Amino acid sequence: MLILGLETSCDETSAAFVEDGERVLSNIVASQVDLHSVYGGVVPEIACRAHIECVTGVIEEARREAGVELADIDGIAVTNGPGLIGALLIGVSAAKALALTLSKPLVGVNHIEAHLYAADFDKPVRFPAVGLVASGGHTSLFEMTKWTEMRLLGSTTDDAAGEAFDKVAKILGLGYPGGPAIQEAARRGNGKAAHFPRTFLDEHPLDFSFSGIKTAVLYRCQGHSRGRDLDSISLSDQERADIAAGFQEAMVDMIVANATRALEETGAQTLVVGGGVSANLLLRECLEVACQERAVELFLSPIGLCVDNGAMIAGLGYRLLAEGIESDLYLDAYPRMRA
Repeated sequence: MLILGLETSCDETSAAFVEDGERVLSNIVASQVDLHSVYGGVVPEIACRAHIECVTGVIEEARREAGVELADIDGIAVTNGPGLIGALLIGVSAAKALALTLSKPLVGVNHIEAHLYAADFDKPVRFPAVGLVASGGHTSLFEMTKWTEMRLLGSTTDDAAGEAFDKVAKILGLGYPGGPAIQEAARRGNGKAAHFPRTFLDEHPLDFSFSGIKTAVLYRCQGHSRGRDLDSISLSDQERADIAAGFQEAMVDMIVANATRALEETGAQTLVVGGGVSANLLLRECLEVACQERAVELFLSPIGLCVDNGAMIAGLGYRLLAEGIESDLYLDAYPRMRA
C-alpha cells in the first residue's frame, strides 16, 4: 500500500511517499528556520504564507524522488492536529483536494502520535509500550497497545521541552533553533557550575512543567536586576556554556524521570521516543542508560526523522487505513491535543 503523507503543523512543509508503512521512497522537508530565526521563534502568519507558497512544489519533488505517479497512491494521510491552526488547514486543504481529484482514501493523523511512529522505521516496535514525545510544541507520555490505540498519560502544563530550549537559547543569546544551540554550547560548559531546580508535580506525577526552569535561567542571567531587557544581560562565553550545560542536564533529568515513572506505573517493557527534542544526544544517552538498568527495550526515532516530516504521517496513516479508519472530506483541523 503506497501512502502519500503531508505535514504542515508548524514551520516545516513536508511530503513523503511510504510503502506498506515501512519503506520510505521519499521524504522532502522544506524548513522555515531562516524565515523565523530573526524573531527567535515561529511567527504563525509567516509560517502559513510559506506553506502556501511551497506545498505544491514539495509534493511534486517528493513524487519525482519516489519515482511514482500520484495515480499510483492508495491513500493520503495528513496531519490535522495538533499544531498552528492556519498551517494545519493548508495541509488539510491540499490533502482534501488530492483525495477528491484522485478518488483516493483520506485519513487525518495526530501529529504527536506520528512522532512515535518514526521509531518504527528503524526497527519494528513491540507492544505494549510507553511513548515519549518531546518536541517544540509538545511533551507527552502515552500508554500504547498498538499504533492505533494510545492513551495519554501525561503532558506539559506550561512550556513544551522544545519551547523551553528556544526561550533559554534566546536569553543566552545563542540563536534559533534553541535545541542545537544549547547542545553545542553545553559541550564547553560545566553543568555543576550552574545547577537548576527540577520540577516534579505531586498531584499529576506524569505531567511536565518547564516554565520554572526557564525563569530560573533568566534570574541567573540577570543577577539581582529583574528587568525585562535581555540586551542588558552580560555573560562571558564560559558562563553561557555553564548555564547551557546546567539547563540541559536539568531538562534531561526531568524528562527521563517522568518516562521511567510511566514505565513503572504501566509495567511496560518498551519505551518509544520521538519528537525534535529527542535528537538531543544527552537525552538519548540518559534514556539508554535508564532503559538498560530496567531491562527495558528502547526504540529511538532516527535523528533525521525527529523533526516534523511527512514520512511519519504516511507511516501512521498506513496503519490507520489498514484497519479501515478513514476520514471524509469534512475532515477538520484542531490546534490542541485531544483525548
